[in-house]
Amino acid sequence: MSTISRIRVQAPATLSNLGPGFDVLGMAIEQPGDYVEAEWSEAPGVEIVEVRGDAGRLSTDPTRNVVGLAATATLRVFDARMSVSRPPGVRLWLDKQMPLASGLGSSAASSVGGALAVSELLGGVFGRDDLIACALEGERAVSGGLHADNVAPCVVGGIILIRSYTPLELLSLPVPEALRVAVVHPHTSVVTAEARRLVAERRFEIGQAVANLGQLGALVTALHRGDLELLGRAISDALVEPIRAPLVPGFAEVKEAALEAGALGCSLSGSGPSVFAFASSDDQATHLGARMAARFQEVAGLDSDTYVGKVNARGARRVEENE
Repeated sequence: MSTISRIRVQAPATLSNLGPGFDVLGMAIEQPGDYVEAEWSEAPGVEIVEVRGDAGRLSTDPTRNVVGLAATATLRVFDARMSVSRPPGVRLWLDKQMPLASGLGSSAASSVGGALAVSELLGGVFGRDDLIACALEGERAVSGGLHADNVAPCVVGGIILIRSYTPLELLSLPVPEALRVAVVHPHTSVVTAEARRLVAERRFEIGQAVANLGQLGALVTALHRGDLELLGRAISDALVEPIRAPLVPGFAEVKEAALEAGALGCSLSGSGPSVFAFASSDDQATHLGARMAARFQEVAGLDSDTYVGKVNARGARRVEENE
């Protein structure tokens, strides 16, 4: 086991669903992301020393904060499998650099950060599947179930398709070199549990399911072909987006503005309120981000944060103290 005393990790934001892929598609983005620092402690268990950047909204109780739940799960798995002794406990610092209830996988990033930080203290003993399983223990507390469409791409990077949940099977999809994404987070929030409840209560027509199946197949095909035009046409959701769109003030107008400005495709990320648009160049992505943010202000009076860049191919990682 590693004897290192303190480490720092970064876990990126993620987009989920990507239009037709409810609960089965997710993508990591370059910014924003959460940072977690961890060190060994002589006190047993997990202690959250401080949470920064959350405006006091998150608990430092490790049984009520996903970073603590994921860290605890990681220690529990290590103790069950390994005969090597370790220090009694872990102290954590969580630096929230992404908005809460944003549709950007905020809870997943904190969960992954907690799991990865403990794994790195232990010498990087856990692989992809174990990190995902431990992080999902934190995500379960927020969403009420094992939803890996944010956690998996946060750990692995890239674009991930979840073929099966029982057992969990992940497929990494190709990322076209030219693909860029613009993400706009309006300063409002959508509670994930409420958004999921609305979907669970709805009864869908078979035609809606058929439409999404076709678009999901087209999306996977487009990524394998590197066909950005087809990818854009596949960013269409007949099932969930119509239910969740009214939760985001100005969404319809923002989507229309993005498509009129040349977006390949545009949709909500997860439960929202964040909206993403695909582009084929840095300049186009920057233009789309600015246009969507301006439209949120014009229609709904909402300020926004805008993130533009490539798909994050690395996923969660250990970083230096000054990063």
